[in-house]
Amino acid sequence: MAQYITVHRAPGLLKEQWVENAKSVHASKHASFKQAYVNLSTGFIVTIHDAESRESLEEHFEVLGFPFDEIHEIQFSQSYSEMVDMLTQMGRI
Repeated sequence: MAQYITVHRAPGLLKEQWVENAKSVHASKHASFKQAYVNLSTGFIVTIHDAESRESLEEHFEVLGFPFDEIHEIQFSQSYSEMVDMLTQMGRI
């Protein structure tokens, strides 16, 4: 299963609407929600999902009726401590 990052621009989205949508997100059979970063005042939302394919994730958003602006497969993730370890092992710091 691949991991994807999505970008949504939803100006005017209310917290109540976000909460109402959460049950459908939780019950989705097309993708598994992992994380969201949300700024309701600007309507800027970034989410992380696991899905079998990009098409499956697109279907997830279609079923929810929640438009997306971008979907990108994540090749890898790295925390700050993992970055420091990598640089240390490579003799870069």
